[in-house]
Amino acid sequence: MTPETKISSGLENVVAATTRLSHVDGEAGELIIAGFPVGELAAHATFEETTWLLWHGELPTPAELTAFRAELAAHRALPPGTLTLLREGARARLDYMDALRMGIDTVSLVSSEAVAIVGIAPTIVAAFARLSEGKEPIEPRTDLGHAANYLYMLSGQAPDDERVRGLETYLNTVIDHGLNASTFTCRVITSTGSDLVSAVVGAIGALKGPLHGGAPGPALETVFEIGDASRAEQVLRAKIEAGERLMGFGHRVYKVRDPRADVLAAAAERLFTRSGDMRLYKLARAVESTAIKLLEEYKPGRRLQTNVEFYTALLLHGLGLDVPLFTPTFAISRVSGWIAHAFEQRAANRLIRPKSEYVGPRNLRWNQTA
Repeated sequence: MTPETKISSGLENVVAATTRLSHVDGEAGELIIAGFPVGELAAHATFEETTWLLWHGELPTPAELTAFRAELAAHRALPPGTLTLLREGARARLDYMDALRMGIDTVSLVSSEAVAIVGIAPTIVAAFARLSEGKEPIEPRTDLGHAANYLYMLSGQAPDDERVRGLETYLNTVIDHGLNASTFTCRVITSTGSDLVSAVVGAIGALKGPLHGGAPGPALETVFEIGDASRAEQVLRAKIEAGERLMGFGHRVYKVRDPRADVLAAAAERLFTRSGDMRLYKLARAVESTAIKLLEEYKPGRRLQTNVEFYTALLLHGLGLDVPLFTPTFAISRVSGWIAHAFEQRAANRLIRPKSEYVGPRNLRWNQTA
C-alpha cells in the first residue's frame, strides 16, 4: 500500500457518476427526483408519469401518456414458461424476491425492452403471491393503470381511487434514490455492454439483501407487539437495552428524518382517515415519537430518525398487502429507476472498474511434489 492510497470502505463518499435522476442530501433531509421535491411529485403524479419523467427527462404530453400506458399494459401478460416457473417456485416455497428475480429473467423469452420489464414485474409478483396462497393467478387488465392493476391482480377486485392514490404515492416515493447498492449494481452490469434484463436481475439480487432492501415488515411487527401507546416506552426500552435494532429508524445517508417518511406518513394518514379507523395510525405515530426520544437518550448524537421503512409498512398494510409483498412491491417501482440509470449509463458509458489494494503474501515458492 502506497502512502498516496486512500481506501474508502463501501465506496463511501466516492462519486462514481453524474446523474439528472435524483439527488439525496442526507444532512438536509432532501430528496429531489428529476427536479421535483419528492413530496411534490409523489402526491400528484401517476407511476406512469414518473417513469416517463425519469426515462425522458420531462413529463409526458397527454398523447404520450396515453400511448405509454397502453404500451405498458400490453406487456403485462405472463409467458407460459414464466407461469410454469412461478408454480414450481411456489411449490418450493421460495422467497418472493427469488421468484421476482427468476421471473424477470424470463422476460427475455418475449422481449428485452424496458416497457416489457416494467409492465410484467407486477404480474410476476401478484401471480406468485396468489400461487403461494394456493390460489390461481388473476389475469391482468389493460383498462387499469399500473398501480390499480397490481392491486386488482392481488385481490380480484378493482380498487377504489383512494387505495390507488395511496399505492401511486408509494411507488413514486421509492422509484429512485441516488447511487444505492442495487442501482450501482445495475450501472456496473450496464457498463459492460450487457442487456437490460441482466442489469435488472442483478439489481434485484442486490435489493434482496437485508442491508439494502431493509425490513419494513419487522417495523410493523414492533407496532403490533406494542399494541397500545401506553406500552411503547416499556417495550422499546427493553429492545434497546437488549441490543436490538429498532427497525424503521436510522439510515446510512439521512442524518435527519428521511423525507420519504413524511410523504408516506401523510399518505397513510389519508388512507386510514378515509377508511374510518385511525387506531393503527395513531399507535404508529406514538411508537415513532417514543422511539426517537429513546434513541436520542441511549445513542446521543447518532441522529437516528424515522426512515422510509416505518411508514412503508403502515401504508402497505393499510392497502391490504401482506409482509412478504413489501420488498417486491418496492422493487416493482425501483425497476423503473434502475432502467433510467441503465439508459443514463449507456449514454456516456465507460466500463466501471475500480481498483483494489492487495494485502496478501508475496514471494511464495511452489514446493508441491508429485
